Amino acid sequence: MEFRKVFNSIPEQFDKYRPRCAPALFADLIAYARITPESTVLELGPGTGQATDPILDTGCAYHGIEIGENLAAKMVEKYGERENFHIVVDDFITHDFGEQRFDVIYSAATIQWIPEDIAFRKTFDLLKPGGVLAMLSVQGDYRTPNPDLFEKIQEVYRAHFRPAIEYPHRNFKYENAVQYGYLDYEERRYSLTRVLDADDYVNYVGTHSDHIVIPEPHRTPFFEGLRQTVRENGNRVQFNDICVLRLVRKPL
Repeated sequence: MEFRKVFNSIPEQFDKYRPRCAPALFADLIAYARITPESTVLELGPGTGQATDPILDTGCAYHGIEIGENLAAKMVEKYGERENFHIVVDDFITHDFGEQRFDVIYSAATIQWIPEDIAFRKTFDLLKPGGVLAMLSVQGDYRTPNPDLFEKIQEVYRAHFRPAIEYPHRNFKYENAVQYGYLDYEERRYSLTRVLDADDYVNYVGTHSDHIVIPEPHRTPFFEGLRQTVRENGNRVQFNDICVLRLVRKPL
């Protein structure tokens, strides 16, 4: 299986446990990009809709492109009756959009899976003059609120975390968008708190791409070790999330 398609194997778990961005982030994005019912918006790799509802609810002509057929099926299950909802199952890298152009293109933790030159050149070409590219991500900090538990969890990682494939996209440079013609790069940050019990924590980390590909005999002791560690230490993991909104604009 191609590594960027591993999420497609867990659509239900992905839908339930992936984190969402702060409501204030979407309010700012909608205001900044002036998304209205007259706007045409493209979401790259929407997964099962973690960042879809606020944009779809504007009444815009929403378009999603999702490489995972099981994830896209979940999107259709949730939004298929909405008249302004459209989705195609295909690879953004190779998909031919024809003459279709967009007022806004956005990505929630997806664009870093695309080679930089394709990510920025293709989105630039697909945007109308003055259009906005928005890149969203969530940085989850569970070390600061749980320092002792964090160290015990790291012991489990050191003992059993053996992914079959290492995550290769840690160095995507969002700010490089300006090298491809975009203007006015900026970052906005929003705070959010999540509290998970042991089972929810294990299910959440099980949606990370490099955790999905942990094989046996490491997989069971890894996840069971995490579950037992959290249960024995208050059965509570707090995440202080930082939701990041990165914005650039195509010149008029």
